[in-house]
Amino acid sequence: MDSLDALRAGRLAGARHLKLACGLTEFPPEILELADTLEVLDLSGNRLASLPPELSRLHRLRILFCSGNPFTVLPEVLGECPRLEMVGFKSCDLHTVPMAALPARLRWLILTDNAIADLPAAIGHCAGLQKLMLAGNRLRALPDAMAACTGLELLRISANRLTALPAWLFELPRLSWLAYAGNPFCASVERSRLGGDAAIRIPRADLSLGERLGEGASGVIRLAAWAGSGGERPVAVKLFKGTMTSDGLPQHEMRACLEAGDHPGLIPVLGRLEAEDEAADGLVMALIDQAFANLAGPPSLESCTRDVYADGATFTMDAVLRIAGGITSVAAHLHRRGILHGDLYAHNILHTGEGRALLGDFGAASFFAPDDEGLAPALQRIEVRAFACLLEELIVRCAESGPRLQSLERLQRLCADPVPSRRPLFEDVEAELARIAALALHFS
Repeated sequence: MDSLDALRAGRLAGARHLKLACGLTEFPPEILELADTLEVLDLSGNRLASLPPELSRLHRLRILFCSGNPFTVLPEVLGECPRLEMVGFKSCDLHTVPMAALPARLRWLILTDNAIADLPAAIGHCAGLQKLMLAGNRLRALPDAMAACTGLELLRISANRLTALPAWLFELPRLSWLAYAGNPFCASVERSRLGGDAAIRIPRADLSLGERLGEGASGVIRLAAWAGSGGERPVAVKLFKGTMTSDGLPQHEMRACLEAGDHPGLIPVLGRLEAEDEAADGLVMALIDQAFANLAGPPSLESCTRDVYADGATFTMDAVLRIAGGITSVAAHLHRRGILHGDLYAHNILHTGEGRALLGDFGAASFFAPDDEGLAPALQRIEVRAFACLLEELIVRCAESGPRLQSLERLQRLCADPVPSRRPLFEDVEAELARIAALALHFS
């Protein structure tokens, strides 16, 4: 965190990154003196309602965060910033997005948790747009002009007022990660699910909470001791925050976790916490082996939609096939149950060195009717492209060549086909991976 005093005293001259959160009500003009170096500006958590016309003087600015400020209109000056490609205005009071406010080089736009009812058709001119976060607004439709956003890979439209998913959405060649829960068009499907009503209810008094194991956008995971009927056992407890995340509402995540059922590639859910006044919702889950670790880190500001792997990360062919086969199996299982994971990424996969894998984080999950012959396969093929991205990342880090690698590369290209209707479904992918794994016996 930088200080306003240091900025005004000139001690931040030459800065490439600047973060100020000190109750600002006006844009400090001293920021403009960093025009020749400043690339990332974070003014989140202040009380700003506007930005000055001179902002465009920051000709090297690539990333701007203004979340948690009382803006009502997305500032038009953003569209005049020549290099601006990432814009974040989460949890403001936005109700209007002028067409002039969209930068020509826009790649990543975050407008989560606002009051936006309409998007301008000009968003279709953002040819480089890859990531669009719109959860928690008042959108009734997406502009048809967005069909031209052929580079769009990740779309979050949960908790809006959408009455349908547009047909052009299923023709986007690169769309891989989609979340749409909590809209009127899917309300009947969501109501048809048990939502955890059949799950075991675990009294909070039976749990002794321990250390924090991790924290995500939707909640905190803590170690706990569960004094159940079979004696005390260690478990993990996820306590949901109950606020809007970039993916959607935590209540949808909890419902999807409970509806996912049993599968070797999922972390077992043991039950849900009994409801109590003003207490956070929660799930009790099996405590997994400490040998499991995240397959990769989440996307960076630079990589935008692609995960970040540890330097020098490599995998044997057997490990690649086990990871790919395990994730394909669990994705097929979820699709049969009418669940779109929405965030099938390496950073949401836990694995062991030999390739055993668990898929977690259902924060972007959405429901669909598996017997809907039009919608169901179209949604599934979007997620198959997410798998293609994962498979590509594993292939480039595979320490083996030969027929199995060549077969994996062909499968990856098929799953990434720019014409979505030509992609296989996960059950077909699962069968092909089994065939590729068998090649080792043929060539041994």
